[in-house]
Amino acid sequence: MTLQNVFDFHMPKVVRTGAGSFLTLAEEVEKFHPEKVGVISDRGLEKAGLVDRLVDSIDQVPDSIVTFTDTQGEPTFKLVGDVVEKMKKEACDLIIGIGGGSALDVAKATAALMDKENITPYLNGKLTIESRTVPSILLPTTSGTGSEVTMNAIFGDEEEQLKRGIVSVSLLPDVSIVDPELTISCPPRVTASSGVDAFTHAIESYVAVKANPLTKIYAEKAMKLFGPNIHRAVHNGDKDLKAREGMSLVSLFGGISLANAGVGAVHALAYPLGGKYKIEHGVANALLLPYVLEVTGKTCATEMVQIAKFLQLGDYDENTHKALGEVVGYLYELLDQLDLPSSLSELGVEEDSLNLLADQASKVERLLSNTPYNLSKDNIAKIYRNAYHGLPQMRREEVTEC
Repeated sequence: MTLQNVFDFHMPKVVRTGAGSFLTLAEEVEKFHPEKVGVISDRGLEKAGLVDRLVDSIDQVPDSIVTFTDTQGEPTFKLVGDVVEKMKKEACDLIIGIGGGSALDVAKATAALMDKENITPYLNGKLTIESRTVPSILLPTTSGTGSEVTMNAIFGDEEEQLKRGIVSVSLLPDVSIVDPELTISCPPRVTASSGVDAFTHAIESYVAVKANPLTKIYAEKAMKLFGPNIHRAVHNGDKDLKAREGMSLVSLFGGISLANAGVGAVHALAYPLGGKYKIEHGVANALLLPYVLEVTGKTCATEMVQIAKFLQLGDYDENTHKALGEVVGYLYELLDQLDLPSSLSELGVEEDSLNLLADQASKVERLLSNTPYNLSKDNIAKIYRNAYHGLPQMRREEVTEC
């Protein structure tokens, strides 16, 4: 008898992609027969007119629509609590999130927590959200977080000065609409940081302990699309819809892989930076990725050979030891090419806080245990120190050649 592998694979029930897919929103909303819809977004999109456009597009479906646009760049537990209370009070029976990862995380957490009397144990990880009663629809306006297809949401714990991730199948939206036209106005820096964030999801989930053949298919596709599209999207994104579409798929495919295989040490080290210094999640991941991968990538040489191929860096089947250096070198150069910070000191991180950051990161066991390298607290502290000082150009060349 042949043993069979069984993969527990999660995705939204409906995923719509492609330019113009926003126009299908009213059709999807109508399927839920809502009486009152809650729309969650941010002030920037409200000022840009996108929230009004969304409301107008579905105005004939529900009896009424309530909006919340005070979502901030790094949402906190308190903010989630405020939104949940507002949507409860309004008796919303469908939640729509439109925006970047922060707005989408708040939207899907709100939908999942509206039937809970006390949401605190679910936010701090003491309880898992087992079910939800309010459906949700998510529309991303950036290409990076993959929040529109994941079971994760990340919030700031103000008391602990940390960022915490909550994970539950109940956070998956019912419908995800990924329209690259919604990302056209995304500024270059956000396009760059969110784009490398999406790549981080793909590469970390590809090498993750929990990776399987299905998740690797999505991660591989994301990485193959990344190289040809990231520079065009960052430097010509207001005109190049094809590049925007490519990056939307990088985010989507990377998010699907992340949702099922999980991520690892890069995210574990990014959380304390967001909690203490309010560094944007995408920026933290983009900066840390090469510094972390230079260490953790040593235990997955075969995967590094494949990743080098996905990025069109060369064929290292006969020289597997060189693949990691090529990939890491590519990522260091990418920070320069996309005008992203390459050191923690540039972001105002204090050198005497590095040990505290390492202590906090070492406690993110859910992600560290999914990393194919046993990182000690000392390893983590060394990675932070390298990232604090930045890698000199001479050293970057050595990494590329090693």
